[in-house]
Amino acid sequence: MKVVLIGGGGFIGAKLVKRLKDLGHEAVAASRTSGVDAMTGAGLAAAFKDAQVVIDVTNAPSFEPVAVMNFFQTSTRNLLSAEAEAGVRHHIVLSVVGADRMTEVAYMRAKIAQERLVIAGPIPYTIVRATQFFEFLGVIADGGTEGDTTRLAPVQMQPIAADDVVTVLAGIAAGAPSNSLVDLAGPDRTHLVEVVRRLLNAKRDARQVIADPQAFYFGGKLDDQSLVPVGPHLMGMTHFEDWLGSHTG
Repeated sequence: MKVVLIGGGGFIGAKLVKRLKDLGHEAVAASRTSGVDAMTGAGLAAAFKDAQVVIDVTNAPSFEPVAVMNFFQTSTRNLLSAEAEAGVRHHIVLSVVGADRMTEVAYMRAKIAQERLVIAGPIPYTIVRATQFFEFLGVIADGGTEGDTTRLAPVQMQPIAADDVVTVLAGIAAGAPSNSLVDLAGPDRTHLVEVVRRLLNAKRDARQVIADPQAFYFGGKLDDQSLVPVGPHLMGMTHFEDWLGSHTG
């Protein structure tokens, strides 16, 4: 089966290309460096020739509100149009758990706009909403840091290992479109403050992590359901402590 990865040179994309190839699929990494530009449509027709599945794991180059919305809307329209021309049978997009509950955050508004285009589009689809990756926790810490203090909202989270996300995406690519949104989270429900504190301690990072109900999360406020699935969901296998032990030391 031919699977085209839009954003195949990125963090998740590169892992997913390798996983799909290991499973015996023809996995094509499509990005601007390979002559494929979802924003302009350049190279899409050639990349999608004989493809059965397209997986969109792109990320916006700018999180500025207008730019991020333009990126996800324009690229998604171009992808769906080119897929319809090529006869692609399954469009998969990686999104974010709770995006519809974090509408103060420009990035989340743009992801919801992307999802709506996919749902209304001509290609059978599966939208996978994942929780925050373990590998992204350092970025979250940096976003809440001023000086030697990191202030984060005292809320629940259920983060997941990137490798587990890749495993699920590869499995979905091998199956039929569900024409639905699928939530995906890690196996452990914990708290944002605690998990970031454990990460920084493991890295011997001296920043003090403080629970602050007024702390912003990339421009928005969180509540206790923002970062966790609120209904049935798929679950990764990797526990945070196991991941932490293999990525720090």
